[in-house]
Amino acid sequence: MMKIPYFRASIGAEELERVAEVLDSGWLTTGKVAAEFEARFAEQCAAGFALATNSCTAALHLALEAIGIGPGDKVIVPTLTFTSTAEVIRYLGADPVFVDVDPGTCLITADSVDRVCRLHPEIKACMAVHFGGQSVEMTGPEGVWQKCRDLGIYLVQDAAHAFPAGDDYGPVGSLGDITCFSFYANKTITTGEGGMLVTNDENLARRVRLMRLHGIDRDVWDRFTAAGSAWEYDVVAPGFKYNLPDVNAAIGVVQLAKAEELRSARQQIAQRYLASFSKQDKIETLALRVKPKDHAWHLFPVIITADAPDQRDKFIEHLAADGISTSVHYKPLHRMTYYREKYGLKTDDFPNAERYWRGCVSLPIYPSMTGEQTEMVCEKAKIALERV
Repeated sequence: MMKIPYFRASIGAEELERVAEVLDSGWLTTGKVAAEFEARFAEQCAAGFALATNSCTAALHLALEAIGIGPGDKVIVPTLTFTSTAEVIRYLGADPVFVDVDPGTCLITADSVDRVCRLHPEIKACMAVHFGGQSVEMTGPEGVWQKCRDLGIYLVQDAAHAFPAGDDYGPVGSLGDITCFSFYANKTITTGEGGMLVTNDENLARRVRLMRLHGIDRDVWDRFTAAGSAWEYDVVAPGFKYNLPDVNAAIGVVQLAKAEELRSARQQIAQRYLASFSKQDKIETLALRVKPKDHAWHLFPVIITADAPDQRDKFIEHLAADGISTSVHYKPLHRMTYYREKYGLKTDDFPNAERYWRGCVSLPIYPSMTGEQTEMVCEKAKIALERV
């Protein structure tokens, strides 16, 4: 039986070669390769500054700290996201204010931002999540970035799913106060573990750079390579340990160079899925608000629409029996024990995320997936739908 994993990273000889160069250099932590990765990433995002981190969670934490989020502050978060989007708010003693998502795209909207800010005028920032590889609407009358500017609140974007992605305005990362990306093992490009924060604000970039490594006023690369009194440094803030080593950055430099090639391969799979599932009963795909070329296609979620709540689980079991691995993205945060109990969240307040959650399944989508494997998923999914 053909076995189709949920995901497989596209790592080859070029990545191995760059990592070997770093190992041979004798400098393994953050240095010139990380700086190269940052410069190239900033250029690709049309952003003024890019700062590499050891995870997207770290980047999100640094972002909120840089804009001044602290105890008692409130920050908007869509309930349909991974826990890191909300947990970094709690790191700083602030509180997430959860909102529902659009029923078609599963994205946060300007309307939901506006409504929650009317209820909580003290809100200081919004965390917009670009879900599955598709970007939130940012500009124009319905744009979240435009709405945040009108309301006078910060916009931090969780773009863990959204590289390379964009819209008519340009790439994700070119707008907003701060945008954070993930290079986790199963993301669209990877460094194994890692993240990136981009911004066009020099002051925010300066603060992030300082707090990224213990609040030390000099980069470690500079301290150990500069002539003269290289040991001298000062600690000017109680920072964190969030830097990305050159070993990881070496993988990222190679992955970045082929990001569009990898994205295009995922798009081909997605378009085959769309063609197949548009003809099927009991299943829906997410609405597209961007052109296919502007979608990162990190995930391909479908919604099993049968009435019984266990139909999604049966669908997953049928595919697993046929050798096809799947995943679920995500159980909404209003259903998680910590957030539900601390903030008194109720499922009735999030009908769109609830409907999605009750039926969602993420299908395999990765660049090395073959046409034969894609056809097998389509065929076996059709059979599974007939059996649920």
